[in-house]
Amino acid sequence: MIRTVGILGAGQLARMLAQAGKPMGLEFIFLDPAVDACAAEYGEHICADWDDEDALRKLGQRADVVTFDFENVPESSARLIESLCPVFPPPRALFKSQDRLREKTMMQELGIPVAPFEAVSSRPELAAAVEKIGLPCVLKTRRFGYDGKGQQVLRFQEDMERAWQVLGGEELICEGFVSFDAECSIIAARGAGGHTVYWPLTRNQHRDGVLAISKAPAFSAELQVHAEALVRRLMDHLDYTGVLTLELFLKDGGLLANEIAPRVHNSGHWTIDGGCTSQFENHLLAICGLPLGDTQNHSPVLMFNLLGQMPACAGEETFEAATNAAIHWHDYHKTPRAGRKIGHVTVTAEGEPGLRARAAQLAAALGVAAELDLQSVLRDDGARTE
Repeated sequence: MIRTVGILGAGQLARMLAQAGKPMGLEFIFLDPAVDACAAEYGEHICADWDDEDALRKLGQRADVVTFDFENVPESSARLIESLCPVFPPPRALFKSQDRLREKTMMQELGIPVAPFEAVSSRPELAAAVEKIGLPCVLKTRRFGYDGKGQQVLRFQEDMERAWQVLGGEELICEGFVSFDAECSIIAARGAGGHTVYWPLTRNQHRDGVLAISKAPAFSAELQVHAEALVRRLMDHLDYTGVLTLELFLKDGGLLANEIAPRVHNSGHWTIDGGCTSQFENHLLAICGLPLGDTQNHSPVLMFNLLGQMPACAGEETFEAATNAAIHWHDYHKTPRAGRKIGHVTVTAEGEPGLRARAAQLAAALGVAAELDLQSVLRDDGARTE
């Protein structure tokens, strides 16, 4: 029986995993180089670098199973721990997801639709890639970019030199620019025996490359089936255990894959308050070899990301009765910093009208109503709550 879960990383995702696991009777050990890691209050914190072999061995010897809360953990660290105890998701998933070229090549080989892409390691290769793919396109670092970092959009020929000055010297990938109709993500959990469950396909909206809001359910049953088939293909190929997220673009009624995240994901935070089983609970159930829980919504739900600092209105519960909706504040207890993910707030309601009204009021209270296209996120594309 698994009693102690080790986590490589002790940020907000590890914190929410521990919050979900404590009522299940699980104990946690974290390894993270940050002295002020926000998950540390929920278990033992081994404060060490990712390549500290003594610390890694300590984690592997003390835990019954180990997982990770972000994909930039060195694969070699996961492999070392794997020699001491099970590691889920498998380190192979880390290897594939840590390099955009490997990731896109894998998806292409699996028949998962992606935008055209080319490897770039020199100015001549950049010019050749732009000529082949066409403009506009996006130049990205192959490793370590996230939340819009490490990428440049090229719209005109003269943009190539600017982009090269910013990103040159790194191994790069040039991708076709997708003028999407919507951004979405499918989050799935696969158990050790291969049984897989899926949350409703989620509509997302980003601001400056960072996720701003997510809404579920949001799409038709037909699109849900399509998204499930794509993520299932990936999970079966990787012999996956745990939660995996596939970020997608909706374009002309079809889905194009953008990237994968082999972990619990920001766009699934709504599952804590709006789902029968959260992504964090099911990730733990999967890696502990236990039956997976129901992934249906119990109500329509929308999540706002909170950046920089917790807003002054956090904790307020005004006009909930009038809209028949509820708000749920999540403070990550992180040091405030401009642009930093500091928390999130979800809105749940008995029906779509209440959700729309409460979401609009909350967006105004947060001061983001003018910056977001809330109506497009709340658009009904045939979604139904079970």
